[in-house]
Order: sequence, then structure tokens, then C-alpha cells
Amino acid sequence: MEDRDLMEKELLNLKGVCDLYMHGTIESTTAEAHMAFKDALNKTLDMQNKVYNLMAERGWYQTETAEQQKINQVKQKFSQNN
Repeated sequence: MEDRDLMEKELLNLKGVCDLYMHGTIESTTAEAHMAFKDALNKTLDMQNKVYNLMAERGWYQTETAEQQKINQVKQKFSQNN
């Protein structure tokens, strides 16, 4: 298996774990559980960011820049709902 494939799988795994930890944080019934999930979430977010940055540096995770016109349309749409 190629490095790129391994990193993609790891990134997906980390995103899934972040989702679980976020829900654990939100649904915690005690301060201790909340802090444990929150700490685990923050550490996992740091790992996810490192993997993402490595992939981006190697050109393995490319993003598109949103057009300013589209950004303005979305801003206008949501500002009308307030």
C-alpha cells in the first residue's frame, strides 16, 4: 500500500474518532467525563491537523478556493435569515 493511501485512511479514521469524541463531549453527564472527552478530542484534532498538513505539503490533499462571488451569495442568504 502506498504512503498516500495509508495517510488517507489515517485521516479518515482520525476524522471519525473526532466525531465520536465530540459527541462524547456534548453528551457527557459529569464534568470529569466531559473533560476526558474534550482532552481526547483536542489531541485527536492535533493529530488530524498534522496528517492533513503532511498530505497538503505533498500535494495529496488539494482544495479549491471558493470564488468571492459565491462567498458573498452565501453570506447574503444567511444574513437574510436573521
